Amino acid sequence: MIKIINLRKSFGDKKVLDGVNLEIERGKITVIIGRSGEGKSVLIKHIIGLLKPDEGSVFLEDQDLTALRDRDFNEARKRFGMLFQGAALFDSMTVAGNVGFPLKEHTDLNDEDIGKVVTEKLNRVGLVDVEEMMPSDLSGGMKKRVGLARAIVMDPEIVLFDEPTTGLDPIMSDSIADLVLDTQKALKTTYILITHDIPFTYKIADKIAMLHEGRIIEEGTVEEMKANPNPILRQFLEGRAEGPIKVF
Repeated sequence: MIKIINLRKSFGDKKVLDGVNLEIERGKITVIIGRSGEGKSVLIKHIIGLLKPDEGSVFLEDQDLTALRDRDFNEARKRFGMLFQGAALFDSMTVAGNVGFPLKEHTDLNDEDIGKVVTEKLNRVGLVDVEEMMPSDLSGGMKKRVGLARAIVMDPEIVLFDEPTTGLDPIMSDSIADLVLDTQKALKTTYILITHDIPFTYKIADKIAMLHEGRIIEEGTVEEMKANPNPILRQFLEGRAEGPIKVF
């Protein structure tokens, strides 16, 4: 569904993406792993058009997103949903206001119909009777669920997740993994996640790709990646300080 070709991006003298090539399959969960600071978030921002590459292309089916004008990209962006790191909820809005915000901005639905859709999506992520709560009243896990409800409220074809388990304990992370699997199965949506949470990755991924020093160095299914002998991949998956990846 998405094909990333020779993507390159630098910020000043710092080269972040150095020829990324990756294909994202329709209706699958693709997880991009790598150390903090390797450019995973930068890659996601290129896919959704928040950044433009120095070189390379991002194709959504047969459409080169990097070549679109802003107005055309705004239309293409409606095919995406996004769960930001930390959920990025509006503190001054209720849960209902947060989830319904994209519908108010991009549709002609009246308040009653928006309310029905909001309740449906909140129920989909396992939240009941929380519409009038404020973000400050929510636990970390609940904020993630509200963020996901907002990401899927317009029934996008693709949902991007930026470090969805950051700040969560292992039990809550496992709960979020179940939520990702349940919603993806029900909606049959293409999910793209970036993370360095390996147990989470093993549980949800149809495909794993490792970003290292600006490139995808290995990719495959969970079993293929577990069996891959690449020492850089092995060190990262096993969480060892010793190995070719320098800690400092």
